[in-house]
Amino acid sequence: MAAYLQCMDWDKLQYFLMVARHGTLARAGQALHVDATTVSRRVSALEAALEQTLFERAPGGFILTAAGRALVPHAEAMAAAAARIHSVREGGSALSGQLRVSVSEGFGGSFIAPRLGGFTTAHPELEIDLVASSGFLNPSRREADMAVLLARPRKGPLITRKLSDYSLGLYAPADRLDWQAAVAEAPLSRAGIPVIGYVPDILYAPELDYLGEIEPGLRAGVRSSSILAQRRMIAGGAGVGVLPCFLAAGDPALVRVRPDQSIGRSFWLALHRDVAPQPRIRAFIDWLDAEVQKSRGLFVPA
Repeated sequence: MAAYLQCMDWDKLQYFLMVARHGTLARAGQALHVDATTVSRRVSALEAALEQTLFERAPGGFILTAAGRALVPHAEAMAAAAARIHSVREGGSALSGQLRVSVSEGFGGSFIAPRLGGFTTAHPELEIDLVASSGFLNPSRREADMAVLLARPRKGPLITRKLSDYSLGLYAPADRLDWQAAVAEAPLSRAGIPVIGYVPDILYAPELDYLGEIEPGLRAGVRSSSILAQRRMIAGGAGVGVLPCFLAAGDPALVRVRPDQSIGRSFWLALHRDVAPQPRIRAFIDWLDAEVQKSRGLFVPA
């Protein structure tokens, strides 16, 4: 493989890299602005030239083989070189290519999304996928360039570090003064107020099982898999519940009750070690770090 790579041009590898990143021929074709048949033909030609099977063809998409995983860092290096050449040719330092970031729904939807305009304005040639959902893509399997997780990964070829601590608190609707008073005076289990929380049997991370930290044995009677839905349900008067402070701060429809009671959690940044040197990766991490630092008071209120 090494001898072949020495004479291989970038065009022959970018099809492979796009399938590795996107997982299907169709999505890779969309990223490259070609049809899926062209992608399939180029990938098959590459496998034939290398005399290696680079992907397992599965019903859900393409999965990298051991040979494919070994090729990815070489393809990433060529992608970075192509981006630098493009930048020099254009006479500037613009970043290009695709950047896929996996984050929790609450952090992605309420913190990153409203601020992302500054980053996209600075780097207009980057294609950015912000995958903000209940669950995470796995950087170890190259499903995302990086992920912001609720716990530090213990396995895989990853570079990890803490991004930020954050606090959660108990919130009630701002217009329910009776609930606010009742919650302050009595346990929720005896206050007769609906409790809002996650659906326990589809909880996607154990760090979200925090109601017991408000009161032992506390259970939600109104549930959703979406923290954004929970926020709207609390604001709309369906009950009281736990929310990240960065998500609830500044919402006039919410008020924090029992402000002395706080739950602590952390966000962890994880990225595959092979993509860490990529300029687009470093640029996004630097931007995200700066945004988090500027908003420190949202994450851990004084």
